[in-house]
Amino acid sequence: MTKNAKDFRIQKLRNSIKFYLPRIEGYLEVVKKLSSEFEGMTLIEFDGYFEKKIEPTKYVRVEVHKNKLNEKSLIKQANDLRKILKQKSIAIEINNEMILVKDDSG
Repeated sequence: MTKNAKDFRIQKLRNSIKFYLPRIEGYLEVVKKLSSEFEGMTLIEFDGYFEKKIEPTKYVRVEVHKNKLNEKSLIKQANDLRKILKQKSIAIEINNEMILVKDDSG
């Protein structure tokens, strides 16, 4: 919804998408790819706790917002990012619902 006023404009972006990326080789290219697809984003660095252990790798949470989203498409995109980063799994959060995308090859 966009509202116009004399001195400002408001736009509400209803959906929140968060990608949890390990800070490993190739992650910066992934962040650049995401930034080209979404108007704005925030990056937060944190220590990783995945697969029931604290990891030595730092992680980055890339948070973006948009009005319309396609959950299946976002999950496929997360899986593609998982492959680029050569990870067994990757987490994506859509509107506060955590989704873990894992390699299914065994």
